Amino acid sequence: MRIAVSSQGVDVTSHVDPRFGRAAYFLVFDTSDESLEVVNNDQNVNATHGAGIQAAEKVAGKNVDIVVSGDFGPKAFQALHAAGVKTAVWADGTVSQAIELARNNQLEISDKASTGGHWM
Repeated sequence: MRIAVSSQGVDVTSHVDPRFGRAAYFLVFDTSDESLEVVNNDQNVNATHGAGIQAAEKVAGKNVDIVVSGDFGPKAFQALHAAGVKTAVWADGTVSQAIELARNNQLEISDKASTGGHWM
């Protein structure tokens, strides 16, 4: 399983970033070989619009099975869902904790966006 987590830093001791589209990084953990890839999201941190969709495309391009973040807007959720990527809302600790929860199927999979768009 490949697990992506929005992160405030570049290692598993970093806190989960409560934002998806404007997260500083995504950490992609592969349970098959225990590898970790750091994906920089700097082009979306200060984007005026489209950050969620662009981040979703970037993460989906990493062939992840699930993304853990504190928040998914409607466009990001729709883009991830269309790509077959599951989403789980959780930002109560570190990336390491999020990975363990995901790997042990202890996160609730989202069936809709967790917030409305910024225009609502």
